[in-house]
Amino acid sequence: MSTQFRLVLVTCASLAEARKIGAGVVERRLAACVNIHAAPIESIYRWKGKVETTREYLLIIKTTARRLKALEREVLRLHSYDTPEFIALPISRGSAAYLRWLSSSL
Repeated sequence: MSTQFRLVLVTCASLAEARKIGAGVVERRLAACVNIHAAPIESIYRWKGKVETTREYLLIIKTTARRLKALEREVLRLHSYDTPEFIALPISRGSAAYLRWLSSSL
């Protein structure tokens, strides 16, 4: 049962943007829950040939495999980055009650 569920990671430039994306995807029932890491994280990455360091805000999004494409489209629509992070990981196990809730919330 749990192989249908996904955990999606998205980083944002600001807390306001993270909140906007989080609320938007939950309101559209593309995600059951979005956790926002409200303290900035430090990201080090290569962009256009240079190593960059940026403070970002991390979204942890819970959804299903069936909603991934629509979720990605909505994140891309709302996001300020040219190439936002959108990484989906399978949820291999979870409490039955939580997974039932997750499924019914979408």
